Amino acid sequence: MPPNTTASTGDKPGKSGRKKGRKARLVVLVLVLAIIGGIAYGAYWSISTVRASFPQTKGSITLQGLSGPVDVKRDGYGIPQIYASSAEDLFMAQGYVQAQDRFYEMDVRRHMTSGRLSEMFGKSQVDNDAFLRTLGWDRVAKEEYDKKLSASTRKYLQAYSQGVNAYLDGRDAKDISLEYAALGFTNDYKPGKWTPVDSVSWLKAMAWDLRGNMQDEIDRALMTSRLGPKQIKDLYPDYPYSRNKPIVTQGQYDELAKAFETSGGGSTSGTTGTTTGTTGTSTGTTGTTGQTTGTTGSAGGTQAATGGSSTSSTSGVQSQLMGLRNVMQDLPTAVGVNGNGIGSNSWVVSGKYTITGKPLLANDPHLSPSLPGVWYQMGLHCRSVSAACPYDVTGYTFAGMPGVIIGHNQNIAWGMTNSGVDVTDLYLEKLSGDGYLRDDKTVPFRSREETIKVAGGASKKIVVRQTEDGMPLLSDRDDELVKVGKKAQVNTAAPDRGDGYAVALKWTALEPGTTMDAVFAIDRAKDFAGFRSAAALFDVPSQNLIYADTENNIGYTLPGRIPTRAKNDDGSVPAPGWDSRYDWTGYLGQDELPYEYNPKRGYIVTANQAVIDPDKSGYPYTLTTDWGYGTRSQRITDLIQSKIDGGGKISTDDMRQMQTDDSSEIAKLLVPMLLKIDIGDKDVRKAQKLLEGWDYTQDADSAAAAYFNSVWRNILKLAFGNKLPKELRVKGQCLWVEPADNTGPVDETTKVRECGERDADQAQPDGGDRWFEVVRNLVNDPKSDWWKAPASGYGRPKADNRDELFERAMIDARWELTAKLGKDIDTWSWGRLHRLFLKNQTLGTEGPGFLKYVLNRGPWKLSGGEAAVNASGWNAAGGYNVVWVPSMRMVVNLADLDKSKWINLTGASGHAFSAHYTDQTGKWAKGELLPWSFSANAVDKGTRDTLVLKP
Repeated sequence: MPPNTTASTGDKPGKSGRKKGRKARLVVLVLVLAIIGGIAYGAYWSISTVRASFPQTKGSITLQGLSGPVDVKRDGYGIPQIYASSAEDLFMAQGYVQAQDRFYEMDVRRHMTSGRLSEMFGKSQVDNDAFLRTLGWDRVAKEEYDKKLSASTRKYLQAYSQGVNAYLDGRDAKDISLEYAALGFTNDYKPGKWTPVDSVSWLKAMAWDLRGNMQDEIDRALMTSRLGPKQIKDLYPDYPYSRNKPIVTQGQYDELAKAFETSGGGSTSGTTGTTTGTTGTSTGTTGTTGQTTGTTGSAGGTQAATGGSSTSSTSGVQSQLMGLRNVMQDLPTAVGVNGNGIGSNSWVVSGKYTITGKPLLANDPHLSPSLPGVWYQMGLHCRSVSAACPYDVTGYTFAGMPGVIIGHNQNIAWGMTNSGVDVTDLYLEKLSGDGYLRDDKTVPFRSREETIKVAGGASKKIVVRQTEDGMPLLSDRDDELVKVGKKAQVNTAAPDRGDGYAVALKWTALEPGTTMDAVFAIDRAKDFAGFRSAAALFDVPSQNLIYADTENNIGYTLPGRIPTRAKNDDGSVPAPGWDSRYDWTGYLGQDELPYEYNPKRGYIVTANQAVIDPDKSGYPYTLTTDWGYGTRSQRITDLIQSKIDGGGKISTDDMRQMQTDDSSEIAKLLVPMLLKIDIGDKDVRKAQKLLEGWDYTQDADSAAAAYFNSVWRNILKLAFGNKLPKELRVKGQCLWVEPADNTGPVDETTKVRECGERDADQAQPDGGDRWFEVVRNLVNDPKSDWWKAPASGYGRPKADNRDELFERAMIDARWELTAKLGKDIDTWSWGRLHRLFLKNQTLGTEGPGFLKYVLNRGPWKLSGGEAAVNASGWNAAGGYNVVWVPSMRMVVNLADLDKSKWINLTGASGHAFSAHYTDQTGKWAKGELLPWSFSANAVDKGTRDTLVLKP
C-alpha cells in the first residue's frame, strides 16, 4: 500500500494531521466570518457559534411523541446504535439522530428531488429545477405515499418525519449547519418541516442515477454523425459469456410455466408471496412478447425512429439528443455519476469454503465521491424483537430515509449492486399543433404549470407537457432541442416534420411503486423466502441482491419493475413514439426473473456483469443490451476459485483483501505487446523498461502503473477518441476534422476545427471495461483502420497499424508524464496522478474559494483503477483524478456477526469541523476495515457516548 495516503487541507497538496487540519480550518473560518460578519452586520461569530451545530451525544433530551425512552449509543467514530421498545420510537429516533449529523445534506437532497434548488441557491439552479419538475419525482413520490405504500410503512415514515422536525424545532438555520450561515449572506432561506414524501422522493433520485443504459442510448445515436453501423458495433461489442461468467449459471427458463426454475443445493418456497406487515405488491403484468436477448451496440433503433438513415434526419436526432445530454450533464448527482461508470462489487461464499463454516458476504457499491459520503452507518434495535417491534438491524442507511438499505439483521445479511437492467427508453415524438402524432392521429398533451421560486430573484413559471401515458417531454427544457426539432428533416418512412420532433422519456420510476415497503420488509426478513418476497416489492432501481443467512444458505435474486418490449425493439436507441408498435408490452413477473439459491459452486459473484446467458438458460427476455463486461466479476471469481482450489478456506480478511485487489486486466493483455516494440528514443525506452517485471498491480506508489495507465489513455485517444464526434469528446480538446456527414472528396481545405463538449468525468472513451473488450477484439487485427492516426504538430509520427499506434502512445505518455510528474521516472508514482478530492456537493463546488477550503478535503493518493476490483475509477478521456469510488466496504461474518467489518468513505458527520467529518477516510484509502459491533454486549463495550431520548 502507499506510504502516504494522508489528506492535506483544502484542495492543495500538503501534510497535515487530522486535528491540526481541522483546527486550521476553524481559525480561517472564524477570521473570514469575523470580517464578513463585521462588515455586514457589525458583529462577528465566535468559535462557539461555529460549533453550535454539533450534535448533543450525551445526557438526555425530551422529545414529544415518544412512547418510551430511547438510547442512542455512539462508538469512537460517532456511529450510532439506537435502542427502542417500539418501531415508531425507533424510526422517530432515527430521524432525530440523522438530522443531528446530516440535516443540511438531507435538506439539499429534498430540494433536488422536488426541483426547488433555486429556493436555496438562486437563479443558477433554475434550469436544473425546470428539468427536475418536468420529471416530477416528488409528484410520483406523493402518489406512492398516498396510494401505494402499506399502512405500517406510512406510519414509520410519519414517525421518522416527526423525529427530524423535533430536531429542527426551535433552531435557527445557522445553528443547524455551517452551510446555512454561509447561505445567510446571500438570501434569507430557512429550512421547512420534513415530510414523509421528502423521504420517499429520495428513492427517485437514487433510481435516476442508477437508471441503466440511457446514456449509451444517447451516445450511440450521437456517434452516427461520424461513424457507421459497423464502427459503432465495434465500440459496443457483445458480452463475452465464454470468458466472463454471468451471475446466474444454474437454472432454466420454463416456457410452459412462464417462470425461471433454479437448480442447486437447496430450494425455497413461497418466494413470490407478500411479506407480513405490508400491503404493497409487485404491479407489473407479465410480458406479452417473448424476446431473444439482443446483442449490444445495435444502431437500428435510430433508423427506426427516423424511418431511415438520411443525413438530415440523423443530424436532427443527434442535435436533439445532444441538447438532452447537456441538460442531464448539468444535473447534480444523487448517488452516482449521472448514470455513467457506476459499478459495484458484491459476493457471498458458502460456509463450505470459509474458515468459520458459515457464509461470508462482501459488498462495496461504487458511486461518486462526495462530502459527506452518501452512506450513513447505524444500527436500529428493538429491545425485544416481536411482531410489534420486529427490527434488529444494522448497516448503511441514507440520511433522509428510515430503515437500513444494506447490511444485516439477526438472521440474514444482504448486499446490492446495480443490475444495469434497461428500464428507460427515449421516444421521438412528432409534434402536431398542440399535440403529437400517435398512429396517424393527433393526441393532445397533458399539461401543467409549475412555479419555480428563486432566492434573491423573481419566480419563473414553466409548462410541463406529458404524453397520454405519462411520458414527460424532456426536450421542452432545452431551447436548442425545440429549434432543431423544428428543422429536423426526415425521409418518407417517417412522419412529415411539421413543427418538429420532441424527446420524451419512458421510465419505470415515473410510476408509483413500493420500494419503500421493500426496505422495511428486507430489514425484518428471516429467510430466503421472506427475502425474495420483500425483494419483489423493490420496484426501482433494479438491483442485484445477494443473500446469506445464519443457517448457512446463500442466494441471489433480481427484483425490479422490468419492461418487455416489442419484438423488433431492444431498447438500445431512441424509438419512434408515433408508432404504437414500439410501446412497452408489459412487465416481467417476479417468477420470471433469474435467481439462485445455494448453487453447487458454493459462491455467487455480482459486479455489474450480465445476469444470465440466454443461450445456455433459454431465457427469452432482453434485460438490457448494455451490461458491464464482467472484468471485475471474473477477477473476483478467479480470486475465490484460486483460494478454494485444493481445499483452501476463505477468511474475513481474505474477503477484505479481495476488495482491495488492484490488478489491471487490460495491462495483462497489452504489456507483453508493448514490451516487444522497438523504441528508438532512449527516454521513452527507459519508461518502457518500467513495465518489465511489473506484476500489473496498481499500487499508489507504482511508477509502472502510472506509465501504463498513461499509455492506455493515449492508446484510447489516438485509436478512438479523436475519431468520435465532438459531443462525446472532452471539453477543451480541439481537432481539425472533416465536416460531419461530409460526402464530398477528401480535401484538406475543407477541414473544420471542432472542440469537445463533454465534461471530463463523462467524456469518451472513458477507459472502462467496455473499452477493454473493444481493444481485446481489435488487437489481433493489427491493420484495422482503428489503429491509424495522423501525425501531430509536435513531430510525433503518424500510425498506420497497431504497433505504430502503440509506439506513438508510449511516446506521448512519456512526455505527458514528464510534464505532470517530472523527467526523472524514479519520482513517478500512480498516486501522484490518481488522487481523490472530497468536495461538499453544493458550496464546496460552486461557493467562493475560502468556503471550498473550509468544506472540502483532500487529496488522497489512491491505489486501484478503472475496472479493477478496487475500483477507484478515473476517466481516461478526462484525466487521472478519481471520479468514482467504493463508497463503503463491508464484510459480514454470519458465524459471528460481531466479527463483521465495515468502513465508510467519509464519516458519520456532515459538520465540517466535527471529529467525524472524514475520520474513516484514511483507513478507507488504505483498504482497512473497522470492527462492526451488533450484539448488545459488543455495542456496550464500544460505546463512547450515550444519549437518552425521553418522552
